[in-house]
Amino acid sequence: MQTLAQIPFFKDAADVEFAKFDRRCSWKRYDEDEIVIDYEDDSSEIYFIVSGEVRILIRTAAGKEIILADFKAGQFFGELSAIDGAKRSANVAALTRAELCIVPATVFRDILFTSRSCCDKVLRMLAKRVRDLDGRLAEHTVLDLRHRLYSELLRLSSPRAGHPGQRVVSPPPYHHVVAARIGCRREQVTREYTSLSGEQLIEKNRGGLVLLKPAVLEARIAEALRSGG
Repeated sequence: MQTLAQIPFFKDAADVEFAKFDRRCSWKRYDEDEIVIDYEDDSSEIYFIVSGEVRILIRTAAGKEIILADFKAGQFFGELSAIDGAKRSANVAALTRAELCIVPATVFRDILFTSRSCCDKVLRMLAKRVRDLDGRLAEHTVLDLRHRLYSELLRLSSPRAGHPGQRVVSPPPYHHVVAARIGCRREQVTREYTSLSGEQLIEKNRGGLVLLKPAVLEARIAEALRSGG
């Protein structure tokens, strides 16, 4: 039987009576590229990702996409509308085949009002997202395209196994995806990649996009922030 108790967010939530809430929730599978939430939709459910990945983005009237984040299994989204009842502020689409647990806003709020541990998790998560958004806003305000790219690559990367001091973005992101993340054109990202490759700061292999000297990128970002761009 599918139950909220199997969702990572509710792990160790001994103060939640799951049986009381399970029958009010639903579970749904989505195909790759299927829309989960539309911008300005009136829905207010919160979605917990059981498997797969989704992308949070905004599409402008001119058709330009601004990628806000990619979420994986174990994460959740839609909490803002569940809390304040306002229309959806972004689109959400499945990046891969995904299974989601859909929790009505009333259930989500009931759990938060009765479970101190769950309420604390949500408050901490919201605080982290605000801090992350503050950081990205500062980057877009202060940093030029080149340094925004450095920052995004570092953010997307993880330590490269067996190569101390190196990091890797795996799988390597498409140029147009990176461009949508940092607010520029695909051609600009391609040009910057070429420059970074020429400096032997990055290389692409079968495992992903390797950051050969991430410390150099970090130092350049720090210097740009000190100098104001």
